[in-house]
Amino acid sequence: MTHTTDPAAGAGEQSKGAHARSGRGRKDEHSKETRGRGGKGLHRRKFLGGMAGVGLGAVGAAGAAFSLLTGGNGNKASAATTATGTLDIPELLEGTTSDGTTTYTLTAKTGTSEVISGVTSTTAGYNGSYLGPTMKWTTGTAALLNITNTLGADTSVHFHGAHIPPEMDGGPQNAFADGETWSPTFEVKDEAKTLWYHPHALGTTAEQVVHGLAGMIIVEDDSEVSAALPSEYGVDDIPIILQCLAVDTSGDVKYDIAGYLTSGLSYPVLCNGTNVDTTTLGFTATKTRTRFRVLNASPADIMTIQRGDGGTLTQIATDQGYLAEPTEVTTIRLVAGARAEFVLDLADAVTLQAVVTTGWIRGGSGTYDFLTVTPEATDTPADLPSALNTITRYDTSDFTARTITLGQSGQNMTINGSVGTTMAGMAMISTTLDAEEVWTIKNGTQLEHSFHLHDVPFQLIEINGAEPTGVDLGWFDTFEVVGGGSIKIAMKFTDFTDDTYMYMLHCHLLQHEDEGMMAALMVTDG
Repeated sequence: MTHTTDPAAGAGEQSKGAHARSGRGRKDEHSKETRGRGGKGLHRRKFLGGMAGVGLGAVGAAGAAFSLLTGGNGNKASAATTATGTLDIPELLEGTTSDGTTTYTLTAKTGTSEVISGVTSTTAGYNGSYLGPTMKWTTGTAALLNITNTLGADTSVHFHGAHIPPEMDGGPQNAFADGETWSPTFEVKDEAKTLWYHPHALGTTAEQVVHGLAGMIIVEDDSEVSAALPSEYGVDDIPIILQCLAVDTSGDVKYDIAGYLTSGLSYPVLCNGTNVDTTTLGFTATKTRTRFRVLNASPADIMTIQRGDGGTLTQIATDQGYLAEPTEVTTIRLVAGARAEFVLDLADAVTLQAVVTTGWIRGGSGTYDFLTVTPEATDTPADLPSALNTITRYDTSDFTARTITLGQSGQNMTINGSVGTTMAGMAMISTTLDAEEVWTIKNGTQLEHSFHLHDVPFQLIEINGAEPTGVDLGWFDTFEVVGGGSIKIAMKFTDFTDDTYMYMLHCHLLQHEDEGMMAALMVTDG
């Protein structure tokens, strides 16, 4: 995969609340998922799907962004080359620390990349022509970001999953014009977890994200649990950004309904920017235990991660941090915008697969061998901590109850009946500092939705009427709501208030967000 950058800029387009983990010591009409382990024979370049979504009755059957990884001047890690290709590791962006504040510099710019082999696509990225570098934030420190827009269009940069003031959240109210620099600053209150950053301006989120504007954020803390887990970036702590895009034969990346209804599309799957439709990337693990942080940065499609040999993954975290204990799972299902972390202790090579399920009107489908991990290690790691986190389950009997209905009106999507394509038009949820609430998120359509809440993490109380189990007892900010289904979530609004700036709640199928499935959340002093 090759990348170039346009030479001319602008040439194109908490005091800790109840969600704190106090126990940590300090130091669809989806296509049917293909579950077989057949490797390359299961890869599909095209899926001629119709209207996508999944009804509640199909739950039991239901199981893009490519990366600009330019060399730059930063601290770029790389993996060993194998016969099948090399996993590229996004550059680690080095900040500059002065007077207790670490400053990071990003430039949103246009460029070109190869999304499908041999075809040049117009793309965009942070500090390069596609995707962006990984940032590391440290709990309890101050961060300042200087983000310059050279896209030729308005943009914003949202820190997805971060618990920060609404004025710094990067939502639609924070959009800034071409040629301007936005400089949010805040204390990092989050504990160890995997976040990401991407645009969030009104009506242009899908277009800008699918063309490459996305990157990962790793939050580090000084807990004993974090010290016991792999943490050397690019060596035993590996970011994986998976995306399924829609592209025509000329390389044009589609983002809206008109584009997705174009004939002759392919739906390439990319891992850290490399097309894995017919290529399995390789990573040589020089430590016996390797930690993987997986982000589904697709605009709509669902990614289910599994081992090609049918073995287990040891999941250690969901969107919003560590699970209560390491949990053996055979699959990890990630809707658009979701993240998870798992570790592998390997003596023999293992191939990781992504099972792609169509999330929107059309999309990808099939099983992709995206990464073979080959161990070349002699160390013997200590046992994983038996307890990772103390998660106190909410008693919601006295919580304020709300119902949030995800709907559709013609070509527009709605929340509580309002089309959220403008700040004035969207529904408003008003709450107060330290309020404890339980929300029922009802899917009034038969379409797939990925519900995302800004500001604070939530616990799942019910999933389609059933109590959550296993990894669903962790902390989330993004979760699937199937067609005709519902989830019940609980949260506490801590630390931040504002009577001007608002957080957002919305569907993270980016096309649904742009079509109006977004509402505002204002937290005030009361």
